Amino acid sequence: MIVFRYLSREVLVTMGAVSAVLLVIIMSGRFIKYLAQAASGQLDPSALFLIMGYRLPGFMQLILPLGLFLGILLSYGRLYLESEMTVLAATGMSQQRLLRITMAPALVVGLLVAWLSFSLAPLGATQFAMLINKQDALTEFDTLVPGRFQTLRDGSRVTYTEELSDDRIKLGGVFITEKRIAGEKSKDHGITVLVAEKGHQEIKPDGSRFLILENGYRYDGNPGEADYRAIKYDTYGALLPKPDISDEITDRDAIATSELIGNPTPRYKAELQWRISLPILVFIVTLMAVPLARVNPRQGRFLKLLPAILLYMAYLTILIAARGALERGKLPMSLGLWWVHGIFLAIGLVLLYWEPLRLKMASRRAAAEVTRG
Repeated sequence: MIVFRYLSREVLVTMGAVSAVLLVIIMSGRFIKYLAQAASGQLDPSALFLIMGYRLPGFMQLILPLGLFLGILLSYGRLYLESEMTVLAATGMSQQRLLRITMAPALVVGLLVAWLSFSLAPLGATQFAMLINKQDALTEFDTLVPGRFQTLRDGSRVTYTEELSDDRIKLGGVFITEKRIAGEKSKDHGITVLVAEKGHQEIKPDGSRFLILENGYRYDGNPGEADYRAIKYDTYGALLPKPDISDEITDRDAIATSELIGNPTPRYKAELQWRISLPILVFIVTLMAVPLARVNPRQGRFLKLLPAILLYMAYLTILIAARGALERGKLPMSLGLWWVHGIFLAIGLVLLYWEPLRLKMASRRAAAEVTRG
């Protein structure tokens, strides 16, 4: 029991540290991406942390199996390097018994991944999709930041304002530049620039939104050419693009697991098998990690780390490719993703029993040679 607690603690502590590092790396990359979208006016900055919270379960369901895999490699590799595993082997600790002990923390991780895969990750993906739909419905005024040039999603308009009221209705010191749509007559090609002392938003009964500018100028022309037109105005109305409002959620990750069960659609069946595959992945990578963690103290702790990571990435990559093939109908649904698990289960069993079998055969040969001598 003492050995069981010691080994389980080593694996879980190392897994936690590795998973935390991986999570920070992945979340940082995604946060930078969303931060850039917020800076360009595509997202509301106040929703950034909410978005990351909704995305967290989806990240964790993929990070935890890898964290467990690396945790076993690093923790057991250290024990082999410091000859602690040699002492345990001398007391009767076989690879099979070590695997059984390791399966206990793997069971905890597998149950957590199953909960994330079947319930929490789809719920988070649903909330994320709904939040993105709301962000798509925002207008310029909803994401406008005073003192910053903001580009619209299609890149055709750049808006700037020095001041913006708290209710996001009134503006001061407005600058707008807009490219005219290609395909019109040549005299209408080029750029329109609007400047105004102040402006405000006006919403019509039909839902159309106008930006009403006061006391300003409009400049029409082509960059680099002297032929341009300047118009002074007291009041000028500019139509704002209507937001693209959609309540439809098409992301497959956001589909509830209960809707996947029994649905004959290949896309739904592939997604259900993928969610089942993630907990299975935990136990198979544990089977592979235990023998891969065995290192010679003179070889170093990280000798097998790179080949092990490549093996894990091959497993995950083939699973993802097989899911895509299932969705497109290129693989029979009866075959599913199970053949991938079968291949790597066989690899894990070979890794587990190859070394003891090799040592047993070597000892037999040595005994036979002594007998002949």
